[in-house]
Amino acid sequence: MFRARKKAMGIALLTAGIVAATAGTASASAAPAAIAGWTLNSSSVVTTATGGEGLTTVAGGWVHYAGLLTIPLQQRLEGWAHIGDPDYAKGYLFDAYQGADTATSKMYLVTTPSGAQYEYVHTLAAGEQLNNSFDTISPDGQWMVSGEWDTMNRLLVFPTPILNSATPAKGGALNLSGQITLDHPVRNVQGCDFVTATRLLCTSDDPNTDLWPTSKQLLQVDLPGPLTGATVTGHVTSLGQVPLDPNLCTGTYETEGIDYDVPRGILRLEVIPPPICGDLLTNVYSYTAS
Repeated sequence: MFRARKKAMGIALLTAGIVAATAGTASASAAPAAIAGWTLNSSSVVTTATGGEGLTTVAGGWVHYAGLLTIPLQQRLEGWAHIGDPDYAKGYLFDAYQGADTATSKMYLVTTPSGAQYEYVHTLAAGEQLNNSFDTISPDGQWMVSGEWDTMNRLLVFPTPILNSATPAKGGALNLSGQITLDHPVRNVQGCDFVTATRLLCTSDDPNTDLWPTSKQLLQVDLPGPLTGATVTGHVTSLGQVPLDPNLCTGTYETEGIDYDVPRGILRLEVIPPPICGDLLTNVYSYTAS
């Protein structure tokens, strides 16, 4: 989420020597985390300013990262000050944006295979939080799932911009289709990604242990069937705590984006170390199914 530390534009001016030195320290301290059903294979780092908000696998197996400094100038001037965890489907990139604390809408920016960009603006429904932490596209490409901040009992479901014929072809208004009603509350979900048509994995930046045995959980949401746009109930379980590896800096870790690379079977998730380490670099952990 949008923290004061992420406003520090100076982190974009890191020298290669600083990045390399810190990267070596972060990699050396990595240790397997107790994530049920998943084995940690490797860890790496990215610059927080350009990659600390989220990630997604794009064409060719490349990993696309999102961060404060990846917000295009046009969207920045329009007041979209925060970018969330993105997703990529059928050649299209979907970015989630939110505005100021007084915002009455949220926006999804779609980049087409040709590089054209279209904005889809969703006016907040009654009781809907303004936060736009992430988006993820169902495997059939027809439905986009997004989330809110704080303690929630739902995820939001929209028709996927452009890919679902119910949406305008070149940007415009985007309305809710339904929701995934969760059978257990979740808190501060930063990202979700489909693993199958009936299963999502989500990263939570929950600092407490009142909802689950650990803080900062990796959550699994199982659906009764593939999404159709109607409201369904999702069963939530916690797979354990995301890695909070020892670091040169002490303080609060922040869980961020998540991505599942379906063709390669690789699960990646991001954790920002405490300041000032996290102001510079974000840890990326890669898993495969156990």
